[in-house]
Amino acid sequence: MAALLLAPALAVRAQEKPAADPPEVQMHRPGTLPDRITLTWVSDPATSLAVTWRTEPGGKGPVAQIVPAHPGISFEAKAKSVEASTQKLDTKRWQAAYHTAQFQGLEPDTAYLYRVGDGDHWSEWFQVRTAKDKPAPFSFVYFGDVQNGIRSMWSRVVRESFRTAPDARFMVFAGDLVTDGNDDLLWGDLFGAGGWLFAMTPVLPTPGNHEYRKDDDGETRLAKHWGAQFKLRPNGPEGVDHGAYYIDYQGVRMVSLNSYKQVEEQAAWLDDILSRNPNKWTVAFFHYPLYSLSKGREDHQSLIKGWKPVFDRRGVDLVLTGHDHTYARSGLQERTVYVTSVSGSKMYELDRKPWMKRAAENTQLYQVVSVDGDRLSFETRTATGSLYDAFELRKGPGGTVSFKDRAPKGVPERIRPAAD
Repeated sequence: MAALLLAPALAVRAQEKPAADPPEVQMHRPGTLPDRITLTWVSDPATSLAVTWRTEPGGKGPVAQIVPAHPGISFEAKAKSVEASTQKLDTKRWQAAYHTAQFQGLEPDTAYLYRVGDGDHWSEWFQVRTAKDKPAPFSFVYFGDVQNGIRSMWSRVVRESFRTAPDARFMVFAGDLVTDGNDDLLWGDLFGAGGWLFAMTPVLPTPGNHEYRKDDDGETRLAKHWGAQFKLRPNGPEGVDHGAYYIDYQGVRMVSLNSYKQVEEQAAWLDDILSRNPNKWTVAFFHYPLYSLSKGREDHQSLIKGWKPVFDRRGVDLVLTGHDHTYARSGLQERTVYVTSVSGSKMYELDRKPWMKRAAENTQLYQVVSVDGDRLSFETRTATGSLYDAFELRKGPGGTVSFKDRAPKGVPERIRPAAD
Protein backbone atom coordinates (compact mmCIF):
# COMPACT_ATOMS: atom_id res chain seq x y z
CA MET A 1 0.00 0.00 0.00
CA ALA A 2 2.87 2.38 0.89
CA ALA A 3 4.43 1.76 -2.53
CA LEU A 4 1.14 2.66 -4.24
CA LEU A 5 0.94 5.93 -2.30
CA LEU A 6 4.54 6.87 -3.19
CA ALA A 7 4.24 6.11 -6.92
CA PRO A 8 2.25 9.25 -7.92
CA ALA A 9 4.65 11.50 -6.00
CA LEU A 10 7.64 9.92 -7.74
CA ALA A 11 6.01 10.35 -11.13
CA VAL A 12 5.37 14.05 -10.51
CA ARG A 13 8.96 14.55 -9.36
CA ALA A 14 10.30 12.86 -12.49
CA GLN A 15 8.41 15.35 -14.68
CA GLU A 16 9.79 18.41 -12.90
CA LYS A 17 12.17 20.55 -14.92
CA PRO A 18 15.75 20.79 -13.68
CA ALA A 19 16.42 23.82 -11.54
CA ALA A 20 17.47 26.89 -13.50
CA ASP A 21 21.02 28.14 -13.16
CA PRO A 22 21.41 30.72 -10.40
CA PRO A 23 21.73 34.36 -11.53
CA GLU A 24 25.51 34.41 -11.02
CA VAL A 25 25.72 31.61 -13.63
CA GLN A 26 23.04 32.89 -16.00
CA MET A 27 24.77 36.25 -16.31
CA HIS A 28 27.74 34.54 -18.02
CA ARG A 29 25.77 32.56 -20.61
CA PRO A 30 26.60 33.62 -24.19
CA GLY A 31 23.78 35.22 -26.16
CA THR A 32 23.12 36.92 -29.48
CA LEU A 33 24.63 40.22 -28.34
CA PRO A 34 28.45 40.49 -28.37
CA ASP A 35 30.15 40.36 -24.99
CA ARG A 36 33.70 39.99 -23.59
CA ILE A 37 34.90 42.52 -26.18
CA THR A 38 38.68 42.84 -25.92
CA LEU A 39 41.28 44.83 -27.83
CA THR A 40 44.77 43.47 -28.51
CA TRP A 41 47.39 43.80 -31.24
CA VAL A 42 48.46 41.25 -33.82
CA SER A 43 50.70 43.67 -35.72
CA ASP A 44 51.94 47.28 -35.52
CA PRO A 45 50.04 49.32 -32.86
CA ALA A 46 50.40 52.44 -35.02
CA THR A 47 48.48 50.99 -37.97
CA SER A 48 46.38 48.12 -36.62
CA LEU A 49 44.03 46.82 -33.95
CA ALA A 50 42.63 43.38 -33.20
CA VAL A 51 39.34 42.78 -31.40
CA THR A 52 37.77 39.60 -30.05
CA TRP A 53 34.25 39.04 -28.78
CA ARG A 54 31.91 36.22 -27.82
CA THR A 55 28.38 35.17 -28.77
CA GLU A 56 26.31 32.02 -28.71
CA PRO A 57 27.00 29.68 -31.66
CA GLY A 58 25.05 30.03 -34.87
CA GLY A 59 23.59 33.21 -36.21
CA LYS A 60 24.79 35.35 -39.05
CA GLY A 61 28.41 35.88 -40.00
CA PRO A 62 30.41 37.97 -37.51
CA VAL A 63 31.63 41.34 -38.67
CA ALA A 64 33.33 44.42 -37.26
CA GLN A 65 33.03 48.00 -38.47
CA ILE A 66 35.49 50.87 -38.11
CA VAL A 67 35.48 54.54 -39.02
CA PRO A 68 37.54 57.60 -38.08
CA ALA A 69 36.07 59.16 -34.97
CA HIS A 70 33.61 61.98 -35.62
CA PRO A 71 31.68 64.27 -33.26
CA GLY A 72 28.52 63.98 -35.33
CA ILE A 73 26.05 61.11 -35.65
CA SER A 74 26.21 60.40 -39.38
CA PHE A 75 29.47 58.43 -39.34
CA GLU A 76 27.85 54.98 -39.56
CA ALA A 77 27.33 55.29 -43.31
CA LYS A 78 31.08 55.70 -43.80
CA ALA A 79 32.12 52.75 -41.62
CA LYS A 80 34.25 50.04 -43.21
CA SER A 81 33.18 46.45 -42.57
CA VAL A 82 35.73 43.73 -41.80
CA GLU A 83 34.82 40.06 -41.77
CA ALA A 84 35.76 38.16 -38.63
CA SER A 85 36.96 34.60 -38.08
CA THR A 86 35.19 32.34 -35.60
CA GLN A 87 36.41 29.72 -33.17
CA LYS A 88 34.04 27.43 -31.26
CA LEU A 89 34.84 26.80 -27.62
CA ASP A 90 33.21 24.06 -25.58
CA THR A 91 33.10 24.68 -21.83
CA LYS A 92 31.72 22.53 -19.04
CA ARG A 93 28.49 24.55 -19.11
CA TRP A 94 27.89 25.59 -22.72
CA GLN A 95 29.35 26.13 -26.15
CA ALA A 96 30.37 29.60 -27.23
CA ALA A 97 31.63 31.24 -30.41
CA TYR A 98 34.65 33.55 -30.18
CA HIS A 99 35.17 35.95 -33.06
CA THR A 100 38.25 37.91 -34.12
CA ALA A 101 38.52 40.86 -36.48
CA GLN A 102 41.71 42.66 -37.48
CA PHE A 103 41.74 46.29 -38.53
CA GLN A 104 44.74 46.97 -40.76
CA GLY A 105 46.00 49.98 -42.68
CA LEU A 106 44.97 52.49 -40.02
CA GLU A 107 46.52 55.93 -39.68
CA PRO A 108 48.95 56.49 -36.78
CA ASP A 109 47.86 58.66 -33.87
CA THR A 110 44.25 58.71 -35.02
CA ALA A 111 41.03 58.21 -33.08
CA TYR A 112 38.70 55.57 -34.48
CA LEU A 113 35.22 54.29 -33.66
CA TYR A 114 34.47 50.59 -34.00
CA ARG A 115 31.73 48.13 -33.20
CA VAL A 116 31.26 44.36 -33.52
CA GLY A 117 28.26 42.18 -34.26
CA ASP A 118 26.56 40.30 -37.08
CA GLY A 119 24.67 43.00 -38.95
CA ASP A 120 21.55 42.67 -36.80
CA HIS A 121 22.97 42.54 -33.27
CA TRP A 122 25.64 45.13 -32.58
CA SER A 123 27.75 46.25 -29.68
CA GLU A 124 27.96 49.93 -28.85
CA TRP A 125 30.52 52.05 -30.68
CA PHE A 126 33.88 52.18 -28.90
CA GLN A 127 36.53 54.86 -29.37
CA VAL A 128 40.23 54.05 -29.46
CA ARG A 129 43.38 55.81 -30.69
CA THR A 130 46.21 54.21 -32.64
CA ALA A 131 49.79 54.66 -31.48
CA LYS A 132 52.13 57.28 -32.88
CA ASP A 133 54.70 55.87 -35.30
CA LYS A 134 57.61 57.48 -33.43
CA PRO A 135 58.70 57.87 -29.79
CA ALA A 136 56.28 59.99 -27.78
CA PRO A 137 55.09 60.24 -24.14
CA PHE A 138 52.50 57.71 -22.95
CA SER A 139 51.45 55.66 -19.92
CA PHE A 140 50.32 52.09 -19.31
CA VAL A 141 48.88 50.20 -16.35
CA TYR A 142 50.33 46.98 -14.91
CA PHE A 143 48.46 44.46 -12.76
CA GLY A 144 49.93 41.63 -10.73
CA ASP A 145 47.84 38.49 -10.20
CA VAL A 146 44.08 39.05 -10.39
CA GLN A 147 43.12 35.40 -9.78
CA ASN A 148 40.73 35.64 -6.79
CA GLY A 149 37.86 37.87 -5.71
CA ILE A 150 37.57 39.03 -9.29
CA ARG A 151 34.00 40.29 -9.42
CA SER A 152 33.71 41.37 -5.80
CA MET A 153 37.12 42.93 -5.12
CA TRP A 154 39.32 43.23 -8.22
CA SER A 155 36.68 45.24 -10.05
CA ARG A 156 37.39 48.24 -7.83
CA VAL A 157 41.11 48.02 -8.62
CA VAL A 158 40.79 48.10 -12.41
CA ARG A 159 38.19 50.86 -12.21
CA GLU A 160 40.28 52.94 -9.85
CA SER A 161 43.21 52.55 -12.23
CA PHE A 162 41.10 54.22 -14.89
CA ARG A 163 40.48 57.14 -12.56
CA THR A 164 44.22 57.52 -12.05
CA ALA A 165 45.30 56.97 -15.66
CA PRO A 166 42.34 57.51 -17.99
CA ASP A 167 44.67 57.97 -20.96
CA ALA A 168 46.65 54.75 -20.37
CA ARG A 169 47.37 53.21 -23.76
CA PHE A 170 47.30 49.55 -22.69
CA MET A 171 47.05 47.22 -19.69
CA VAL A 172 49.71 44.63 -18.81
CA PHE A 173 48.66 41.48 -16.92
CA ALA A 174 51.43 39.44 -15.30
CA GLY A 175 49.63 36.07 -15.43
CA ASP A 176 47.09 34.21 -13.27
CA LEU A 177 44.23 36.36 -14.50
CA VAL A 178 41.90 33.69 -13.08
CA THR A 179 42.46 30.86 -10.61
CA ASP A 180 41.29 28.16 -13.06
CA GLY A 181 41.86 28.83 -16.74
CA ASN A 182 39.21 26.28 -17.73
CA ASP A 183 36.43 27.90 -15.67
CA ASP A 184 34.28 30.00 -17.97
CA LEU A 185 32.51 31.69 -15.07
CA LEU A 186 35.79 33.11 -13.77
CA TRP A 187 36.64 34.53 -17.18
CA GLY A 188 33.16 36.01 -17.19
CA ASP A 189 33.91 37.70 -13.88
CA LEU A 190 37.15 39.11 -15.30
CA PHE A 191 35.54 40.58 -18.39
CA GLY A 192 32.64 41.82 -16.32
CA ALA A 193 34.99 43.62 -13.95
CA GLY A 194 36.95 45.19 -16.81
CA GLY A 195 33.83 45.85 -18.85
CA TRP A 196 34.14 48.50 -21.52
CA LEU A 197 37.72 49.31 -20.45
CA PHE A 198 38.92 46.16 -22.21
CA ALA A 199 37.12 47.26 -25.37
CA MET A 200 38.83 50.68 -25.39
CA THR A 201 42.26 49.96 -23.89
CA PRO A 202 44.24 47.06 -25.45
CA VAL A 203 45.46 44.34 -23.10
CA LEU A 204 48.88 42.70 -23.06
CA PRO A 205 48.55 39.48 -21.04
CA THR A 206 51.17 36.88 -20.22
CA PRO A 207 50.16 33.40 -18.99
CA GLY A 208 50.61 32.18 -15.44
CA ASN A 209 50.50 28.71 -13.96
CA HIS A 210 46.76 28.98 -13.30
CA GLU A 211 46.15 29.40 -17.02
CA TYR A 212 47.67 25.92 -17.45
CA ARG A 213 45.29 23.10 -16.56
CA LYS A 214 44.88 19.39 -17.23
CA ASP A 215 42.76 18.47 -20.22
CA ASP A 216 40.47 15.46 -20.33
CA ASP A 217 43.42 13.35 -21.50
CA GLY A 218 45.40 14.29 -18.38
CA GLU A 219 47.91 16.51 -20.21
CA THR A 220 48.64 19.97 -18.79
CA ARG A 221 48.04 22.61 -21.45
CA LEU A 222 47.29 26.28 -21.75
CA ALA A 223 43.55 26.76 -21.31
CA LYS A 224 41.62 26.98 -24.58
CA HIS A 225 40.10 30.25 -23.43
CA TRP A 226 43.50 31.91 -23.79
CA GLY A 227 43.88 31.58 -27.54
CA ALA A 228 40.18 32.17 -28.15
CA GLN A 229 39.94 35.51 -26.35
CA PHE A 230 43.48 36.95 -26.63
CA LYS A 231 44.83 37.40 -30.16
CA LEU A 232 48.45 38.36 -29.64
CA ARG A 233 51.30 39.21 -31.96
CA PRO A 234 52.70 35.98 -33.48
CA ASN A 235 56.37 37.00 -33.39
CA GLY A 236 57.59 34.72 -30.60
CA PRO A 237 60.18 31.96 -30.90
CA GLU A 238 59.25 29.05 -33.13
CA GLY A 239 57.95 26.02 -31.25
CA VAL A 240 57.25 27.88 -28.01
CA ASP A 241 53.76 27.74 -26.53
CA HIS A 242 51.68 30.90 -26.29
CA GLY A 243 52.99 33.77 -24.21
CA ALA A 244 56.23 34.90 -25.87
CA TYR A 245 55.78 37.97 -28.07
CA TYR A 246 56.71 41.65 -28.24
CA ILE A 247 55.39 44.97 -29.45
CA ASP A 248 57.06 48.34 -29.95
CA TYR A 249 55.06 51.25 -28.64
CA GLN A 250 56.27 54.86 -29.00
CA GLY A 251 59.87 54.19 -28.02
CA VAL A 252 59.37 51.19 -25.70
CA ARG A 253 59.82 47.51 -26.52
CA MET A 254 57.33 45.50 -24.46
CA VAL A 255 58.38 41.83 -24.22
CA SER A 256 56.14 39.08 -22.86
CA LEU A 257 57.79 35.82 -21.80
CA ASN A 258 56.23 32.52 -20.79
CA SER A 259 57.88 31.67 -17.47
CA TYR A 260 55.85 28.47 -17.04
CA LYS A 261 57.72 26.45 -19.66
CA GLN A 262 60.42 26.39 -22.36
CA VAL A 263 62.66 28.90 -20.58
CA GLU A 264 65.84 27.94 -22.44
CA GLU A 265 64.13 28.11 -25.83
CA GLN A 266 63.05 31.68 -25.14
CA ALA A 267 66.48 32.88 -23.99
CA ALA A 268 68.07 32.85 -27.45
CA TRP A 269 65.03 34.53 -28.99
CA LEU A 270 65.05 37.17 -26.26
CA ASP A 271 68.74 37.90 -26.81
CA ASP A 272 68.15 38.20 -30.55
CA ILE A 273 65.19 40.60 -30.43
CA LEU A 274 66.94 42.78 -27.86
CA SER A 275 70.15 42.87 -29.88
CA ARG A 276 68.10 44.48 -32.66
CA ASN A 277 66.05 46.79 -30.45
CA PRO A 278 65.80 50.37 -31.78
CA ASN A 279 63.82 51.61 -28.78
CA LYS A 280 65.22 53.65 -25.91
CA TRP A 281 63.36 51.64 -23.25
CA THR A 282 62.77 47.92 -22.72
CA VAL A 283 60.18 46.38 -20.40
CA ALA A 284 59.83 42.62 -19.88
CA PHE A 285 56.82 41.03 -18.19
CA PHE A 286 56.07 37.45 -17.20
CA HIS A 287 54.53 35.49 -14.33
CA TYR A 288 57.15 33.88 -12.08
CA PRO A 289 59.50 36.36 -10.36
CA LEU A 290 63.23 35.69 -10.51
CA TYR A 291 63.48 36.42 -6.78
CA SER A 292 60.85 35.03 -4.43
CA LEU A 293 58.85 37.30 -2.16
CA SER A 294 56.65 34.93 -0.18
CA LYS A 295 57.57 32.67 2.71
CA GLY A 296 58.15 29.06 1.74
CA ARG A 297 59.03 29.86 -1.88
CA GLU A 298 62.37 29.59 -3.61
CA ASP A 299 63.98 31.85 -6.21
CA HIS A 300 63.38 30.67 -9.77
CA GLN A 301 66.88 29.54 -10.63
CA SER A 302 66.01 28.59 -14.21
CA LEU A 303 64.95 32.18 -14.90
CA ILE A 304 67.98 33.63 -13.11
CA LYS A 305 70.27 31.38 -15.13
CA GLY A 306 68.44 31.64 -18.45
CA TRP A 307 67.11 35.19 -18.66
CA LYS A 308 68.96 37.44 -16.22
CA PRO A 309 72.23 37.41 -18.22
CA VAL A 310 70.21 38.62 -21.21
CA PHE A 311 68.55 41.34 -19.13
CA ASP A 312 71.98 42.50 -17.97
CA ARG A 313 73.66 42.27 -21.36
CA ARG A 314 70.87 43.89 -23.36
CA GLY A 315 69.88 46.55 -20.87
CA VAL A 316 66.33 45.60 -19.89
CA ASP A 317 65.11 48.52 -17.81
CA LEU A 318 62.10 47.09 -16.02
CA VAL A 319 60.89 43.56 -15.23
CA LEU A 320 57.24 43.13 -14.11
CA THR A 321 56.00 39.87 -12.56
CA GLY A 322 53.33 38.32 -10.32
CA HIS A 323 52.73 34.92 -8.69
CA ASP A 324 53.82 35.64 -5.10
CA HIS A 325 50.75 37.70 -4.04
CA THR A 326 52.77 40.33 -2.23
CA TYR A 327 54.56 43.47 -3.37
CA ALA A 328 58.25 44.28 -3.60
CA ARG A 329 60.54 46.16 -5.88
CA SER A 330 64.28 46.46 -6.09
CA GLY A 331 66.53 49.40 -6.70
CA LEU A 332 68.75 49.32 -9.76
CA GLN A 333 70.24 45.79 -9.96
CA GLU A 334 72.93 45.83 -12.64
CA ARG A 335 70.73 48.13 -14.73
CA THR A 336 67.28 46.60 -14.18
CA VAL A 337 64.51 47.28 -11.65
CA TYR A 338 62.48 44.21 -10.64
CA VAL A 339 58.87 44.58 -9.49
CA THR A 340 56.39 41.96 -8.32
CA SER A 341 52.83 42.93 -7.43
CA VAL A 342 49.31 41.63 -6.73
CA SER A 343 45.96 43.15 -7.66
CA GLY A 344 43.46 40.47 -6.59
CA SER A 345 42.28 39.45 -3.12
CA LYS A 346 44.45 36.38 -2.48
CA MET A 347 47.39 37.36 -0.26
CA TYR A 348 50.57 35.65 0.98
CA GLU A 349 52.96 36.47 3.80
CA LEU A 350 56.00 38.50 2.79
CA ASP A 351 59.50 37.11 3.26
CA ARG A 352 61.57 40.27 3.62
CA LYS A 353 64.93 40.17 1.83
CA PRO A 354 67.81 42.63 1.39
CA TRP A 355 67.07 43.33 -2.29
CA MET A 356 63.63 44.75 -1.47
CA LYS A 357 63.71 48.54 -1.31
CA ARG A 358 59.96 48.88 -0.77
CA ALA A 359 57.45 46.13 0.04
CA ALA A 360 53.86 45.46 1.07
CA GLU A 361 51.54 42.62 1.92
CA ASN A 362 47.79 42.16 2.32
CA THR A 363 47.25 45.07 -0.07
CA GLN A 364 45.58 45.26 -3.49
CA LEU A 365 47.67 47.35 -5.86
CA TYR A 366 47.99 48.60 -9.41
CA GLN A 367 50.87 50.34 -11.14
CA VAL A 368 51.08 53.21 -13.64
CA VAL A 369 54.20 53.40 -15.81
CA SER A 370 54.84 56.61 -17.76
CA VAL A 371 57.52 57.18 -20.40
CA ASP A 372 58.57 60.60 -21.61
CA GLY A 373 61.81 60.83 -23.56
CA ASP A 374 64.76 60.08 -21.26
CA ARG A 375 62.52 59.56 -18.22
CA LEU A 376 60.51 56.52 -17.07
CA SER A 377 58.27 57.11 -14.05
CA PHE A 378 56.74 54.31 -12.00
CA GLU A 379 53.89 54.63 -9.49
CA THR A 380 52.35 51.94 -7.30
CA ARG A 381 48.91 52.80 -5.96
CA THR A 382 46.55 51.02 -3.59
CA ALA A 383 43.01 49.99 -4.45
CA THR A 384 41.83 53.30 -3.01
CA GLY A 385 44.06 55.22 -5.42
CA SER A 386 46.57 56.48 -2.86
CA LEU A 387 50.25 56.61 -3.83
CA TYR A 388 52.22 53.86 -2.08
CA ASP A 389 55.52 53.69 -3.95
CA ALA A 390 57.29 55.45 -6.79
CA PHE A 391 60.63 55.68 -8.54
CA GLU A 392 62.13 57.23 -11.64
CA LEU A 393 64.66 56.06 -14.20
CA ARG A 394 66.68 58.46 -16.34
CA LYS A 395 68.61 57.58 -19.50
CA GLY A 396 71.96 59.29 -19.95
CA PRO A 397 74.65 59.28 -22.63
CA GLY A 398 75.52 55.87 -24.01
CA GLY A 399 72.39 54.33 -22.51
CA THR A 400 73.48 54.76 -18.89
CA VAL A 401 70.65 54.66 -16.38
CA SER A 402 70.20 56.53 -13.10
CA PHE A 403 67.66 55.67 -10.41
CA LYS A 404 65.71 58.00 -8.13
CA ASP A 405 63.60 56.62 -5.28
CA ARG A 406 60.39 58.64 -5.00
CA ALA A 407 58.47 56.59 -2.43
CA PRO A 408 56.11 58.98 -0.62
CA LYS A 409 57.42 60.27 2.68
CA GLY A 410 55.32 59.58 5.73
CA VAL A 411 53.65 56.49 4.21
CA PRO A 412 54.74 53.45 6.24
CA GLU A 413 55.21 50.07 4.62
CA ARG A 414 52.10 47.92 4.79
CA ILE A 415 53.53 44.88 6.56
CA ARG A 416 51.47 42.70 8.90
CA PRO A 417 49.97 43.35 11.36
CA ALA A 418 50.03 47.03 10.40
CA ALA A 419 48.73 46.23 6.93
CA ASP A 420 45.24 45.72 8.30
